[in-house]
Amino acid sequence: MNTEANKVALITGANKGIGFEIARQIGQRGAIVLLGARDIAAGEKSAAVLAREGLTVRFIAIDVTDRASIAAAAAGIAAEFGRLDILVNNAGIVDPADGAPSAAGFDVIERTLRTNFLGAVAVAQAMLPLLRLANSARIVNVSSGLGSLTQNGDPDYPSAATKLIGYSASKAALNMFTVQLAYELRDTKIKVNSADPGYTATDLNGHRGHQTIPEGAAEAIRLALLADDGPTGTFSNSGGGVPW
Repeated sequence: MNTEANKVALITGANKGIGFEIARQIGQRGAIVLLGARDIAAGEKSAAVLAREGLTVRFIAIDVTDRASIAAAAAGIAAEFGRLDILVNNAGIVDPADGAPSAAGFDVIERTLRTNFLGAVAVAQAMLPLLRLANSARIVNVSSGLGSLTQNGDPDYPSAATKLIGYSASKAALNMFTVQLAYELRDTKIKVNSADPGYTATDLNGHRGHQTIPEGAAEAIRLALLADDGPTGTFSNSGGGVPW
């Protein structure tokens, strides 16, 4: 059912994995999909796949660690569409050298924060003028249960032994961005929420996750397509709310 006809949706890091599936399913609802990726060849190839499936899709070159790239993407969207209805900050990395707080290199932590947190902030700030021009807009920050301070402090948390200080800190910071931006925009028609995909089999974890990619994409898609009476400033997975 095409319930999102003519809405314009930008998904970063969408050339593969969860981001690609988010792009596909939002496109299947009738939205115009802007498939964002820093790898031009990979992004164009993925956009072509969705186009062959009958979706309305454009490839957008965007490197979330490059302010000039982000500005160019925003300018291109403004020129072609004049607004943005949905932003999914999905681009993210897990550095194989990440690890325990006492062992992870400073450059690893810095690189991860620059992509997963600062990249999302930079993209949201650049796209916000376009989101304000939509009748109602949605920002979804793709976070992680590993970014939950509550869960990290619980010895019974199933992933309690997984300590990746760069990755977890970047997602905790991303959650703070969600909370504060949602508060700032509380009197607008823009809703801001964090989605925890769950442990999904993707390149990020060597396909060790127990969920399929469509399962991992489900919550971000739900939040991207929230009705106008939906929540803002939340952190959730497909099973419900996730503790901060």
